[in-house]
Amino acid sequence: MINFAVAEMKDLEILREISLKAFHDDLKKYGALPPGIDSIEWHTSKIEKGMYYKILVDNVIAGGINLYDLGDGHFCLGAIFISPEYQSQGIGSKAIEFIENKYDQVKRWTLDTPYLNTGNHRFYEKHGYRKVDEIQPQKDVEFYLYIYEKQMDE
Repeated sequence: MINFAVAEMKDLEILREISLKAFHDDLKKYGALPPGIDSIEWHTSKIEKGMYYKILVDNVIAGGINLYDLGDGHFCLGAIFISPEYQSQGIGSKAIEFIENKYDQVKRWTLDTPYLNTGNHRFYEKHGYRKVDEIQPQKDVEFYLYIYEKQMDE
């Protein structure tokens, strides 16, 4: 059974470990992880803000979801990660459904994902997100993020 609960300080280390496993391919492909996700401080700050959820499969933490309220009905899906042994089981789809139902007042969702991660592109597009932009975070590094958006009640 898949459930979601607000992450707690006692979950810090396991969420950090899962995020490292989940983003391992990004490290191999791009030479870097999402900024800060490897640090306990990153996870602590997300828990303190209260929009960080643990994904539970049969009461075992299998991943995490971090959100940002950008104001005016705009939320950002900052990170969603699932431990590799739980991937490709529909858990990510359940996570999207969970956040969209929990935050049903949101008018617009946005997120970014690496340009070479075609699996992510297909996943988000399947859930109604569309690519709206590309950014190059560091001008001297050949790395791009695709920006995706989903307008609610379209």
